[in-house]
Amino acid sequence: MISEHDPLLNWRDEFPILQETTYLINNSLGAMPRGVYDSLQAYADTWAHRGIRAWGEGWWGLNTEVGNVIGGIIGAPPDTVSIHQNISIAQGILLTCFDFSGPRDKVVIEAGIFPSVYYVLRGMLPAHIELQLVSSSDGGQTVDVGRIVDAIDERTLLVPVSHVLFRSAYILDVKAIIEKAHRVGATVILDGYHACGIVPFNVLDLDVDFYLGGVLKWMCGGPGGVFLYAREDYLKTIRPGLTGWMAHRRPFDFEVADIELREDAFRLLNGTPAVPSLYAIRPGVEIIAQVGVENIRRKSLRQTELVITRAEAAGYSVATPRDPALRGGTVVVDPPHAYEVSRELIARNILIDYRPNGGIRISPHFYNSDAEIHAAMDAIEDILTSGAWQKHAASRDFIT
Repeated sequence: MISEHDPLLNWRDEFPILQETTYLINNSLGAMPRGVYDSLQAYADTWAHRGIRAWGEGWWGLNTEVGNVIGGIIGAPPDTVSIHQNISIAQGILLTCFDFSGPRDKVVIEAGIFPSVYYVLRGMLPAHIELQLVSSSDGGQTVDVGRIVDAIDERTLLVPVSHVLFRSAYILDVKAIIEKAHRVGATVILDGYHACGIVPFNVLDLDVDFYLGGVLKWMCGGPGGVFLYAREDYLKTIRPGLTGWMAHRRPFDFEVADIELREDAFRLLNGTPAVPSLYAIRPGVEIIAQVGVENIRRKSLRQTELVITRAEAAGYSVATPRDPALRGGTVVVDPPHAYEVSRELIARNILIDYRPNGGIRISPHFYNSDAEIHAAMDAIEDILTSGAWQKHAASRDFIT
């Protein structure tokens, strides 16, 4: 009945959890497509019946096959996107591609950086490299792009920055950052975890050097998958120190000698890939490709505006930008007793998450209805009015 007015709701039957919960946590883990059951069954059947032959019958090239589906979504040329386990590994691979012994001794980051990325940088950058963090006046909810641009100079080697900030869904003007970096000879690594699948972009239009994004959120690909786009010229020149036989032009020659690297996305691979994850990723990214990120974005802007309107009418603080041009797919609402309210929402089968220095993150996706948003906002009001939040005040549970 609702689907007559919103054709995207016709996809709801493809996601089993939508029949059981009010699922508004898509910024953290997208709903699993029903097709994953069949996909993982196909993996198990292939292993069971084809055994070692499976490598030559599809497994070896599966990484870049899935990468090409994602490439179609983000505007990347064929064979420029590889899949890795997580962003720490993907960032680590990229960091081994650069020479830190030259005159460029600065890396510029921003205060909205996801902690895992920061930990990798602190762990892998040589001691003499200055890690300049562009500060935020509001705890990482926004960062002045002008200050990032000003921080990038002739000393800068790398600029690993977020496309959309995880605390607030604030969209950075990354085009301006990329243009300044290239003007002074620096390289940009964009973290698009909170952009891909919800905010349309084209890596060629951005002219970005490297783009990282997770499939587990808005792309509904499940945990265990990060994509890494590399501009085509880099795939002929960079030499990752963290590498392996899949990056070799002749892997089955088993040469104990200098590696001769491929000149496509395989160049950034290393050892044997996690094949089951590739099977699990594919149904979700194929659905996102079919639905279209432009269509998803139109609905997202309308529904996030609905969340903001309801929150402000109730008097709650909202950390997410009101300007739709600056707003990703999440609205961060901070009612009184936000942590305790978030626990009671989950107890009521309304799935959201909570972040310190932010609040409750509400993240509708293309398969969510307006009725679900109203139900969540009504529940927050009831939890505060009834005092139901108080049962969660004594302890802090595991936070997703």
